[in-house]
Amino acid sequence: MTALGTLAIIVPHLISGGVEIGASSLVAVLLFGAAGATWHLFKRTRTESRQEFLLREAFHSVLTPQLITDEKGNLALANRAFRGWIDLSNQNAEAALIARFSATPLIANEFAQVKAALQKGHPGIAELPVVRGGKVIEWRRIVSRPIEGFPHYYHWRFEDISERRRMEKAMHDEQAKLLDFMAQAPVGIYSVDQHGLFRFVNKTLAEWLQVTPEELVKGDVRLHDVLRDPPKGIAAHALAAGDQGQLRGEAVMRRRDGTVFPVAITQTVVLGDDGKTLRTRSIVRDQSPEREFQHALSVSEHRFQRLFAEAPIGILLIDNQYTVMECNHAFHAIIRRPRGGIIGTGMADLIAANDRKDMMAKLAEVLNGEDQAKPMEVRMVSDREIITQVFVKRFGLANKENSGVEQSGLMLYFIDSTEQKHLQAQFAQSQKMQAIGQLAGGVAHDFNNLLTAMIGFCDLLMQRHKPGDQSFNDIMQIKQNGNRAANLVRQLLAFSRQQTLQPKVLSLADVLSELANLLRRLIGAQIRLEMVHGRDVGLVKVDQGQLEQVIINLVVNARDAMPNGGMITIRTYNHYQETNVLRGQDDMLPGSYVAIEVTDQGTGISPEIMQRIFEPFFSTKEIGSGTGLGLSTVYGIVRQTGGFIGVDSTVGTGSTFIVYLPVYDNSGDPSVEVKPEEVREDKPGPDLTGAGTILLVEDEDAVRVFSGRALRNKGYNVLEARSGEEAVEILDRENGKVDLIVSDVVMPQMDGPTLYKHVREKWPTIKVIFVSGYTEDRLREQFTSGETIYFLPKPFTLKQLAGKVKDVMEEE
Repeated sequence: MTALGTLAIIVPHLISGGVEIGASSLVAVLLFGAAGATWHLFKRTRTESRQEFLLREAFHSVLTPQLITDEKGNLALANRAFRGWIDLSNQNAEAALIARFSATPLIANEFAQVKAALQKGHPGIAELPVVRGGKVIEWRRIVSRPIEGFPHYYHWRFEDISERRRMEKAMHDEQAKLLDFMAQAPVGIYSVDQHGLFRFVNKTLAEWLQVTPEELVKGDVRLHDVLRDPPKGIAAHALAAGDQGQLRGEAVMRRRDGTVFPVAITQTVVLGDDGKTLRTRSIVRDQSPEREFQHALSVSEHRFQRLFAEAPIGILLIDNQYTVMECNHAFHAIIRRPRGGIIGTGMADLIAANDRKDMMAKLAEVLNGEDQAKPMEVRMVSDREIITQVFVKRFGLANKENSGVEQSGLMLYFIDSTEQKHLQAQFAQSQKMQAIGQLAGGVAHDFNNLLTAMIGFCDLLMQRHKPGDQSFNDIMQIKQNGNRAANLVRQLLAFSRQQTLQPKVLSLADVLSELANLLRRLIGAQIRLEMVHGRDVGLVKVDQGQLEQVIINLVVNARDAMPNGGMITIRTYNHYQETNVLRGQDDMLPGSYVAIEVTDQGTGISPEIMQRIFEPFFSTKEIGSGTGLGLSTVYGIVRQTGGFIGVDSTVGTGSTFIVYLPVYDNSGDPSVEVKPEEVREDKPGPDLTGAGTILLVEDEDAVRVFSGRALRNKGYNVLEARSGEEAVEILDRENGKVDLIVSDVVMPQMDGPTLYKHVREKWPTIKVIFVSGYTEDRLREQFTSGETIYFLPKPFTLKQLAGKVKDVMEEE
């Protein structure tokens, strides 16, 4: 054989096997083939070197890992793909392969079988996983075969079949899912031949019939055997008379136990592969749940209609154009409109103007799919103020014109919180009043002690410094400012409704007539005052001084609202309230009232300020122009009297304050003994001197010193005690020979009321006058046995103290 012939035989075989042959190997092959080929090889050296290079590059460029080993597993040749796949690290190639395919005994065994086949001279093929860290990272198809012409050399090829395995697994899983779906489908599936014998039945239908699929398929059960009263004269596979096309119909199937259930069957009849036999593809739907559902739906719809109509909260259904489609009875009641005035109305027309923009924006957000985090507070258009809490939910709405399209709508739930808001406001106001009342009580007690001493010592100084004296005016300034401070305390007490009232039956016309000149002086020449009295205006039972304070404060406020002049109108008239109505923050009860209306033509009050006008110390005037207690005093006096106050104001037009006082009904009015303090300050020169022994009990040194000096100056013998315990000691020492006790109410340890009870037990004839910065009502709460209580509020003047003492001493 020539060298060229040998080359023609070996090289194609090596190339087809993917073997890389070096130049030396090729020379050896040729020498082995024929010694005479030397000349030819030399002649074609350059050509063969190029072929060797091409052959080597082709082998290395193959993407599939390949290698050649000898019978001992040593590496003879490996392409680049193999070296990139397995790092031999100078180890035996076969050992590296065993390490790669030995993750489990099963894998190792299959690889050993491939190796054993090679040793017997047979090709070996296996598909094995590569496992790393307990996970399969890839699959390889191992193809190995002995190299023909090279005994004990083996060619290995490791094809990556990971993707194919994944596809096969996916197909297997899908087939399993399909079979499981067919078996477990929520509908029955069967197929019968032209004789009506079952060829396939899924598990669902078999369970409905209380049998197994095998009993139907392997037995002689026919389709009509499981139907109740099948039509006569029809084919064994048919459900009704007709052609063999697609059939639909309703039937009744019979279970093994004889019970029946309604079904709807849809089937297609097709020819078999032989063109003669028939088989069906049939779907069975159990109509029992559907009919039960229809019944339940009918009951549910009826129940929903009742719940919707009779729900205690308002419900509104609107479409995506914000038009009302439906509403329930509760919503009618909330906004006080008939159903016909609501259905078809735009949602915006039902919402008060101030809340309309925000509410419509929120509806748009919910309609676009956003969730409502919390309810909205919305005021509705009605004949009265309606405050509601609104919850909004989105729902699907079938389109009548195109039933295949679903539109969105909104369901709105309305809870009428008007009363709740009013109660919250009343509670907040009550809490505020209570806090101010506690503050006022503390201030009244402590501050009034200081004011009593300040005003009292001024009175003592004024006895020594007559008008014209250089110090007289200074003393008067101190006293006047003390009186102003005392007035502030009284205003705080008025706001917190803790004043001692001295009510009497009055005619508003008479009160206003007496005040007219004072009011005109207060408002000045630029402002005209007009009074309009209604006919037969009812009488009221109020404290005249406090009522006058209310009118003066309202008129002064009206004056301040008209810096450029104008007119203030005061009207009085009878008012009958038929139903509950909100006046400010208070719920005005039905009944008969007398109204005092004060109207100005001033700047008006903005809605923001309107919410705070009755708060103490709130003022819109410049600093130093007011205390902020004017309207709060009005509010406190009116409410303590049992009345109400309302405000109506328009910015730029003016304001109207209306005071409602209950009409006095003298029928059945019980006779109440009232012993009010008489204001002696303005009496012309009364004789305030007297005689007798007075025990003065006061823990405040300044008040005690002033009071003792004042009473001694009037001729009384005064005994002083710093506490209730000391007073008892003095009484025991004097053996009760005391004509009158003047005692503070609040003292450490034994207070005034406790001292009084102790005195009553041993010396019941001794009279007691209580003095305190707290109110008389608060004092009387501690006495429930009808005792006669004499009371003098702090701060008091020298004349008031002397006058009160003389009145009580002279009283039988």
